[in-house]
Amino acid sequence: MNHDSNKTQAKKLTGADIAKHNSRDSCWVIVHGRAYDVTEFLPEHPGGSKIILKYAGKDATEEFDPIHPPDTLDKYLDKSKHLGEVDMNTVEKEEKEADPEEEERQKRIANMPILEQCYNLMDFEAVAKQVMKKTAWAYYSSGADDEITMRENHSAFHKIWFRPRILVDVENIDTSTTMLGTKVSMPYYVTATALGKLGHPEGEVILTRGAHKHNIIQMIPTLASCSFDEIMDAAQAPQVQWLQLYVNKDRAVTQRIVQHAEARGCKGLFITVDAPQLGRREKDMRSKFDDVGSNVQSSSGDSVDRSQGAARAISSFIDPSLSWKDIPWFLSITKMPIVLKGVQCVEDVLRAVDLGVHGVVLSNHGGRQLDTAPSGIEILAEVMPVLRSRGLEHKIEVYIDGGVRRATDIIKALCLGAKGVGIGRPFLYAMSAYGLAGVDRAMSLLRDEMEMGMRLVGAARIEDLNPSLVDARGLANHSVPVPGDTLGLNVYDPLVGPKLKSVKERSML
Repeated sequence: MNHDSNKTQAKKLTGADIAKHNSRDSCWVIVHGRAYDVTEFLPEHPGGSKIILKYAGKDATEEFDPIHPPDTLDKYLDKSKHLGEVDMNTVEKEEKEADPEEEERQKRIANMPILEQCYNLMDFEAVAKQVMKKTAWAYYSSGADDEITMRENHSAFHKIWFRPRILVDVENIDTSTTMLGTKVSMPYYVTATALGKLGHPEGEVILTRGAHKHNIIQMIPTLASCSFDEIMDAAQAPQVQWLQLYVNKDRAVTQRIVQHAEARGCKGLFITVDAPQLGRREKDMRSKFDDVGSNVQSSSGDSVDRSQGAARAISSFIDPSLSWKDIPWFLSITKMPIVLKGVQCVEDVLRAVDLGVHGVVLSNHGGRQLDTAPSGIEILAEVMPVLRSRGLEHKIEVYIDGGVRRATDIIKALCLGAKGVGIGRPFLYAMSAYGLAGVDRAMSLLRDEMEMGMRLVGAARIEDLNPSLVDARGLANHSVPVPGDTLGLNVYDPLVGPKLKSVKERSML
């Protein structure tokens, strides 16, 4: 009898078995050849029930993969809802309608520039815009509201001018430094960016491999497409990784994430403090990001079209009540250095010093949160003189991110007192367009630019970079200029209004 029972359990489900459960009352889906009963999960899904119901009784793998880490169902769906393997030969393959937009994209991919034609980080951005799926580009490239801060993050560096020193021995350039106690080859890190598989099917592990080759630290995002352990497993000793944390409303969940990261060998905890609510990223919203559900559930369970895009749909767990009073608790649950990511004024830097955190990232979330918030480099120019005047410059490590596109941007930040800088989007674009080879070339270009820039400014070592080498007075100007580089003019999207629908389209609504 037990033998027969085991045989029954081992029998695979068929496509017909799954297809019967295609409603709100009984909803089964297939992911990676296994069936799951997600009926009870429908009201809890951060992206709303509509996107799941779209695949009720069907294979949802293609839509699931770019958004969710592979261990999502194991973590969040009770084991009783794991129904077993499916004989995929019995699952009806849906005929996809011809998509003229996708056909055109494939033509652009076939004709994309060879990798060696990319001479700077902006080149990767220009190529990625042409070859990425529209929804993926909208998510990666969007900024908050009018995208003023997103543009200013980069253009602010143009307001700083060098004051080079001559007749300095710069035959041998050393770009190495330490960040949170780890020696690195360059003073930048791969900062956390969500949903890596939107750009490349392998996702964030591509960035892990590139960071290892160049001895660069990678910050692992909470909202990665790959699982945390997948990204950690892709690292090679003695590679160092940090964890970026969106704080969960359930502190037990937060503690479990932090302590698991520490046990796995993470060497820094970067708590995101500038996102009690995610900003309005209208380009992302207009793309109708159906992959994660543009129709988010209301509290009553009714489907309400909020069209909030990818960002809102994946972030409902973030705790808006996070406050300064929580910082001592974080210091008590981990020995990892704690860095506050998203600090935007000198007063908060001083408060962070008082509470004993190990670092801050001066950041506005890549211009994706509060529009017309100041750029990281501008905040840095305000913060460091105050820290020096109070003898606090060695009490805390100060980093910046946002808008870094040239090694000269890195040099300017270090001259003003930053310990290092975070770079995010450029590596996503390099990965999306060219995979690991693109990330490798992007990092190589930065290294070459860094060595040249240090030679020409008259600094042989990172320690030689100091405020006397730059004139930052122009940062006081808060005008909103047209991007000063022609590459930027060709890459940045203008904001557009809603498109008018034809009579036929309106009649179908």
